[in-house]
Amino acid sequence: MRAIVRSAYGSPDVLELKEIDKSGAKDDEVLVRVHAASVNPADWYSMTGTPYVGRTQMGLRKPKSTRTGVDFAGTVEAVGANVTQFQPGDEVFGGRDGAFAEYVCVREERAVVPKPTNVTFEQAAAVPVAALTALQGLRDKAQLQPGQKVLINGASGGVGTFAVQVAKALGAEVTGVCSTRNVDIVRSLGADHVVDYTKEDFTRSDQRYDVMFDVAGSRSWSECRRVLNPQATLVIVGAPKGNRLMGPLSHIVKVRLAAVRGSQKAVFFIAKFNKADMLALRDLLEAGKVTPVIDRSYELSEIADAFRYLGEGHAQGKIVITV
Repeated sequence: MRAIVRSAYGSPDVLELKEIDKSGAKDDEVLVRVHAASVNPADWYSMTGTPYVGRTQMGLRKPKSTRTGVDFAGTVEAVGANVTQFQPGDEVFGGRDGAFAEYVCVREERAVVPKPTNVTFEQAAAVPVAALTALQGLRDKAQLQPGQKVLINGASGGVGTFAVQVAKALGAEVTGVCSTRNVDIVRSLGADHVVDYTKEDFTRSDQRYDVMFDVAGSRSWSECRRVLNPQATLVIVGAPKGNRLMGPLSHIVKVRLAAVRGSQKAVFFIAKFNKADMLALRDLLEAGKVTPVIDRSYELSEIADAFRYLGEGHAQGKIVITV
């Protein structure tokens, strides 16, 4: 099969499309013929090997794994002997390392669920990492309740576009922060209010929020806390790239330390795949409460171009790879 592989850390030029052996499904796995995948910031850090502190998990001098990519959507090609929930021909989506390839094997009980018929393979592939981040951050970390006010800083990117919709589905009053060119798209996703940060400083607003969901990571704790209610929670899910040693962690650590004292909380987390949350996202997609936003699509052979565009940091919604 064809797959994207890399043998060293570096720029998008390290990514190569090669023929490799196709694995068969183990007893508890399904083999999926991948129709689409999508790119996430985590894939960028994995490719570059930054921040350096992350190499304890990724591999010190070179990547432990030559494969890359996580989000996928496709058709079940074969099932293992013990698989009962899927059969060949089923349309599915989920997450598995090595998703930038023609085939991927994933355990039945892990991150693979049926694809709703009302979304395309490309739309489904855009969902897993970004939408899980939005769901787990808002529902679990912020414990967002109906009627609460939530501010989403960075509302037009991959995670942000899902966060706006998930917050609305949870019954919140949503304010999205984005640049001028993204105001219409954020409003179209259901945001009750949209702040254009090129014209207005949201940290100087008279509004107060119960939750701030920070994708952009563009402001300090002292600036953020100005617009937070006394018992509010700041959920950090993104940050500037920072230096090569600490990367985005430097911003996250600064904010967490600054917020140690006081009634307002600052939390950081990385989304975790699980079957129940993937099924919850499937239900939101099927009900039309969440619609993935796709900025651009690239062929598998154009993976380097997709990563270069990701690196520019201006994508509206998700970047998708068609296989």
